Amino acid sequence: MADGELIFIPDFPIFFTLWIIIEVVYVPETRQFKPHQFALILGASSGFGGGIAVELARRGMNIAGVHFDRAGTIPKVKEIISRVQGHGVRALFFNINAADAAKREETLDALKEEFGTIPGSTIRILVHSLAFGTLKPYIGESVSASLTQAQIEMTLDVMANSLVYWTQGVFFRGMMTRGASIYAMTSSGGHSVLPNYGAVSAAKAALESHIRQLALEMGSFGIRANSLMAGVTDTPALRKIPGAASMIDIATRKNPQSRLTTPADVARAIALLSQDDAGFISGNVIGVDAGEDIVSYIGQKNPGELG
Repeated sequence: MADGELIFIPDFPIFFTLWIIIEVVYVPETRQFKPHQFALILGASSGFGGGIAVELARRGMNIAGVHFDRAGTIPKVKEIISRVQGHGVRALFFNINAADAAKREETLDALKEEFGTIPGSTIRILVHSLAFGTLKPYIGESVSASLTQAQIEMTLDVMANSLVYWTQGVFFRGMMTRGASIYAMTSSGGHSVLPNYGAVSAAKAALESHIRQLALEMGSFGIRANSLMAGVTDTPALRKIPGAASMIDIATRKNPQSRLTTPADVARAIALLSQDDAGFISGNVIGVDAGEDIVSYIGQKNPGELG
């Protein structure tokens, strides 16, 4: 066939079938979110926060990320920002201590100003995924090996109470309106205990309580709030917990799907729960762990061994 030569196809049904196939293959990616919608992610530089940022961006969500990184981890932050921007959305990242009241106000003011450049801008999703606390026993081998008052209060402030302050700041600036969702990353530690995990466990329990209260108080404004309880996930935060390798092994054997939870699992759950059809789901602790938390016996090599 010469270049530019046309081929006549006499059999119309065949041509029509080919046309259908081509249309299916080349349909562009559907964007779930609108160009004026943002996700504000607290703890956006790694682990859950980073995974959520990238997945929501893939679905058309602009990302405002708050993180606290020093020179050694900045390259990973830049990688996440690049991946977010690669999906054609805005990426506004702020390297601050999310528990610093003054920095919080400055960041929210800057974000509010940025919103002025995009008509109708709003925070559709607020995610609290801050993991910064002290891993020490209440009663250690000595006073110096035990948690201090300052360490306990810092852990609860960062990993729980900061959710309330950021929500207040967003809401009273008019940046969160009807249809928005608030998510807080909790864990089985909110209702169970681990060595050296006392302050973090208390923070997770407080975080879940804050979510319940926000669900009550924000409900009349059409805003819902839920805690997401992920299963054991191999993140930088997990690796800081003593015995993390053993936790990973046990969780893999315990999980009904025989694998760890991933940040992408949580991100997809958030995307699903943020649809308008999920507007009446609020005030819950929602497991994103394939049922890992409800499996008690772990003597077996895999969850189906006793079946």
